[in-house]
Amino acid sequence: MSFILSILAAGLYCLTSVLLYRSLSNAQTPRDVSSPSDTDNSDVPIRRRLKARWIASAALLIHTGIVVQHTGLPQDLSLPLFTALAATSLTIVFLLILLCLKQPADYLGIAVYPIAAASILAIHVSTGNSQIVGEAVQIHVFLSLLAYAVLALAAAQAILVSIQRRYLSKHKPGGFMRLLPPLDTTEDLLFTLLSAGFGLLSLSLVSGFFYLENMFAQHLVHKTVLSSIGWAIFAVLIFGRWKFGWRGKTAVKLTLAGFAILVLAYFGSKIVLEVLLK
Repeated sequence: MSFILSILAAGLYCLTSVLLYRSLSNAQTPRDVSSPSDTDNSDVPIRRRLKARWIASAALLIHTGIVVQHTGLPQDLSLPLFTALAATSLTIVFLLILLCLKQPADYLGIAVYPIAAASILAIHVSTGNSQIVGEAVQIHVFLSLLAYAVLALAAAQAILVSIQRRYLSKHKPGGFMRLLPPLDTTEDLLFTLLSAGFGLLSLSLVSGFFYLENMFAQHLVHKTVLSSIGWAIFAVLIFGRWKFGWRGKTAVKLTLAGFAILVLAYFGSKIVLEVLLK
């Protein structure tokens, strides 16, 4: 039954991504706004985005139930590799839906929802039992998940900013770019996400040093070192934005570099320990 629900959730996520893509592709053909038929259809992309948001919310509810079942919450917390991926994608989807209530960020779902669909199917592949004992350590893990989720959205936003800047530099602002917010708005959202993710990552590292017996133990040292490097990259980027007004390619490159290191810190180590070394 759980696998059938996973297929249903994955299908809903894929449907959501298709609706969002179609809402953007509708803008790729220039229209004569003086035409009555075009005026009648002008709100089609908006309706599709709202419909996509509701479908994503339904998928999120199913996704939540499956993750709770596989992690053992609320009594326990087990996060082997694919369960951790599903829990992270769940957090990302939840934060994206909340973000869309305040910001026009639905376009990020085109990339986020297919990844969530893949993760909810992969959760049924067992890679072992990664039991997390103790409420204090669980708090550290939840903070880490939130940090990864927010910074994942920041990485997706950075890719969008890069694409948007490339279109504008070639003086081709048409197509789906007409449905996106202005470049200044998308860059401001990028740094809002970066600031929130940096704060959560800072809390995660502090809680790790405070709650864990030895953050530099043999099985944790790579996570600690890589996470600290990622934290330093985001710190430099946020300081550079505040002090020197960094933006554009510099912001995109540092955002993606910092996020890649965080992915390597957590999921890279899990792949080595649970898949390669078993």
